[in-house]
Amino acid sequence: MKRLFMNVIFLLLLLLPSSVFAGVPLDTVQVNVNKVLEVLRDPALKPASAKTVKKEKLRVIYERMFDEVELSRRALARHWNSLNAAQRQEFVHLFRQVLENAYIDKILSYTNEKIVFDRERMLSANQAEVTTRIVTSSKTIPITYRVIQKGGIWKVYDVVVENVSLIQNYRTQFNEILNGQKPEQLLQTLRKKVKEQQ
Repeated sequence: MKRLFMNVIFLLLLLLPSSVFAGVPLDTVQVNVNKVLEVLRDPALKPASAKTVKKEKLRVIYERMFDEVELSRRALARHWNSLNAAQRQEFVHLFRQVLENAYIDKILSYTNEKIVFDRERMLSANQAEVTTRIVTSSKTIPITYRVIQKGGIWKVYDVVVENVSLIQNYRTQFNEILNGQKPEQLLQTLRKKVKEQQ
């Protein structure tokens, strides 16, 4: 009888929606992504004239959602320690602008695709992965958010799109510049890139 009861409980758990098992990392990512979607779907922000306002609203969400310092530190890896405090601060600022300029148009081109929040996987006590999917009429794009908890708050420090890590992609580029070069050379390259993107 006890075994039958346990089997019934197990089956019920399997039949429950997966969101019941969502923890704080998944919930945090979902809340922030949904806020982005609210901005993108807002009819008042559809006209081209509202693009600046829309971008500013997305910036506020980005600041709340991403750990810029952690993202920057991991993108530079061992080279982070070769930057002084002022250089690190400038790098974080420039890297943010590079990312924004590289991805803002893709984000703004969102056309009501479905986003599915699958699950979270704890990597350690303060790190987790949240797997999601963008479902379009022709394909499914897997996106994994890597998050870290600091001061009781979960924030994104990497995004993996179709098995390509944002951090790893930029780390390769930064390594090419910094191998044999001083940090100032990297900052100079980023300043130039930001200027060209404007």
